[in-house]
Amino acid sequence: MTDTQSALGAIAEGIIAGIDSVVQEAEQGTQPLELDPHRSKLFEFFVTADAAGYLSEDSNPDLSSDALCHLLAQRWGLADAARSSVAEQTRLPPEQLNRMRMLWSVMRMWMEWTYAWQRWSEFHGGQD
Repeated sequence: MTDTQSALGAIAEGIIAGIDSVVQEAEQGTQPLELDPHRSKLFEFFVTADAAGYLSEDSNPDLSSDALCHLLAQRWGLADAARSSVAEQTRLPPEQLNRMRMLWSVMRMWMEWTYAWQRWSEFHGGQD
């Protein structure tokens, strides 16, 4: 791995860790991610991911909304919790269900920002 590749990995990991931290902060305060200061913090990570070129599905690393949420779900053990819940035919534990809701919020905002970002020039006279 070259220094450039490891730096790119470090930037992506910093974005993911930062998003994780914002989600935990919102959970601890029982506050929605869609309101400031959490929304603004998440948007800053989105802007960083865009500037690093990570928002397209063919980027490496890929921090598009789908890939980001997959990474966060892995980090939080949500796939294992969901599989266990299905196998045992039980409900998700409340903390996992809450984390799943937070994940959906992150994914929705990330998708909306991506869409708006991609169409910016269309509505601003072709200016970037």
